Amino acid sequence: MSANRKHVLAAIAIWIALSLVGYAFAFGYVPTGLLLKGGASVQADVVDEAYRLLTILAVPVFTSVLAVVLYGLLRFRANGEPSDDGPSVRSNTPFTVLWVALSAVLCTFVIIHPGITGVNELRAYDGEDVDLVVNVQSARFAWFVQYPEHNIKTSRELVLPVGAVTRFYVTSKDVIHSFWIPAFRVKIDAVPGMTTSVVATPNRTGEFKQDVNFRLQCAELCGVGHSTMSIPVRVVTEAEFETWVAEQTPINKVGE
Repeated sequence: MSANRKHVLAAIAIWIALSLVGYAFAFGYVPTGLLLKGGASVQADVVDEAYRLLTILAVPVFTSVLAVVLYGLLRFRANGEPSDDGPSVRSNTPFTVLWVALSAVLCTFVIIHPGITGVNELRAYDGEDVDLVVNVQSARFAWFVQYPEHNIKTSRELVLPVGAVTRFYVTSKDVIHSFWIPAFRVKIDAVPGMTTSVVATPNRTGEFKQDVNFRLQCAELCGVGHSTMSIPVRVVTEAEFETWVAEQTPINKVGE
């Protein structure tokens, strides 16, 4: 076996090993693999599916470059101060053409799917008839949540019934904020003088006490209190939601 072939096979072995490690971390097969956990909406399923596909495609591309760099550092590093320049290295035309062609195919593929297909799927959900409308107003550094159908306004928590197609109308009193519920995987900017909207359909119950992804968090740097600008989110059954509505005090219904 030629020396060059041995180098190539060694780099491929490192590439495969690094790819397996990358997948283990990305998809939770090791304790620190916490990515993609906590999805709790129909829209989150679409986003997570896209993320999984992009991760599957990205890991071997990244590790192929890393494997060559690591093998080169370990196998061909110079000992001591070099006395002259190393031998000239010429490009490999077939490899270059193959790399560019595969990169072009991969980029085109992800633009179409999950890019265009994913956006269209999310837009299809956005066009559904909604079961619940929630007005959300942001101000440094708090969220004010209003349920116009139930005459409730609160800044304590956001409570939603599971399975309800919910449209959030979002605005800001001062600067640009960003409406983000990690468990739902949806995000929209809160812009002063404008009302933006986003739809989310919770598909499982949960609350912040058990899962930190159930929170309404500002995702746009808005000042010194940005990191504290969040309120807990609870997704409950329809019966529990109706009970919560009935139990709200006059203070909640007037506003806080």
